[in-house]
Amino acid sequence: MGFRELHTAGTFIIPNAWDVGSGRLLESAGFAAVATTSSGLAASLGKLDQQVGRDELVAHVAALAAALTVPVSVDGERLFDDVTGTVELLAEAGAAGVSIEDYDPVAGAVDPMATAVERVGAAAEAAGRHGLVLTARAENLLYGLGDLDDTIARLVAFRDAGADVLYAPGLVTAEDIERVVTAVGAPVNVLAMPGVPSVPELAKLGVRRVSVGGSLAWAAYGALRDAAIELLESGTTGYRARGLTPGEVQSAFGR
Repeated sequence: MGFRELHTAGTFIIPNAWDVGSGRLLESAGFAAVATTSSGLAASLGKLDQQVGRDELVAHVAALAAALTVPVSVDGERLFDDVTGTVELLAEAGAAGVSIEDYDPVAGAVDPMATAVERVGAAAEAAGRHGLVLTARAENLLYGLGDLDDTIARLVAFRDAGADVLYAPGLVTAEDIERVVTAVGAPVNVLAMPGVPSVPELAKLGVRRVSVGGSLAWAAYGALRDAAIELLESGTTGYRARGLTPGEVQSAFGR
């Protein structure tokens, strides 16, 4: 099923991969699509979030899209200064979808509404030329810079500017999530985080898509850290029992 078709009915989980290996593992687990994660990609490059350059992102997407048979959606952050050009490059790299957010890390603030809507419109026009699914993100809740009314106003404006999917990371309660779903009248993505209802509960609320951000990357890096500490401090290899078996490695990576 194509990426756009996944958004037409029901609820699906789109896990976030941080490199080709994690993407292959997630595909082998049975997910219908995979997304990237800006923070996870940054960590894989030894950087902090919002420090990855456009060339690095495009190369990452090209490698991931070439390695997978399922659609790849891109966490594009702000899509850099050249929104249209970035969407074009990501489409050429093999992306099936891309997101744009309204937070400016340089200014340390959410874009004014008019600026945000203009940028979403530019991304929508470019995405439409290539059949990409555009997700527009209102970041104010994530950064504590606005309330739910402002979030909804932004999401509705982004929808009207051409976004296919609306996303407000930081939504937690069922009441707030249902209010957003009802207000925007378009596919909504919810970030799975502590306190957020389970996926079956989100489905009942009308959520179309559920993503996990960088949490899988942090879980993997946490396991690596714990294994390294065990090896360094105890000289034991108990961590091997918690890893993939040779058969699981073959299943995930042995094409």
